[in-house]
Amino acid sequence: MEENKIKKETWINDEIRAKELRVIDEDGSMAGIMSLDDALALAEKRGLDLVEISPNAKPPVAKVLDYGKYRYEIQKREKDARKKQHNMQVKEIRLSTFIEGHDLQVKANVAEKFLRGGDKVKVSLRFRGREMAYKDKGREVMNQFADLCSEFGQMEKKVSLEGRSLSMFLVPKQDKPRPKNKKKPAETEQNADNGNN
Repeated sequence: MEENKIKKETWINDEIRAKELRVIDEDGSMAGIMSLDDALALAEKRGLDLVEISPNAKPPVAKVLDYGKYRYEIQKREKDARKKQHNMQVKEIRLSTFIEGHDLQVKANVAEKFLRGGDKVKVSLRFRGREMAYKDKGREVMNQFADLCSEFGQMEKKVSLEGRSLSMFLVPKQDKPRPKNKKKPAETEQNADNGNN
């Protein structure tokens, strides 16, 4: 399927419809503007393919190259791009108003695992029955949970009350930028030597 996708985007040899092409040689040098027949003859002489790389240019640009190798390089780049891409998911953790300290720590450890994996965490706390009278206690539990997760995550959306539930979002912490303008040890020694002279 990927092969078909590349083939539709890239015309090679006899598939090229332009009558005149700007041709780039296999070493990257400009061979000049020539007719399709001359360009195909040049590619055939080199034992390579003529690949249209910029069909919208005036005139279209074609390159003399090994199409199999070219296709392999494109597929490899796409595969590498997919590997690096991480789709952030939203994981949910539910707390209760009167949760014990140990249970809160266990849930914080689970949240830490999600945050380290690069996922967003939605933390919710639902008030049941008469627990609505303890909204402050619920907020206290949520803030305590956020503190336990503060090493790996930061609050994206503050604690908010929606109906009978409190909720907040934690996102993975970004790497801290390194401080600039730090003197190197060699510069410091050199400055010290200059002061002594």
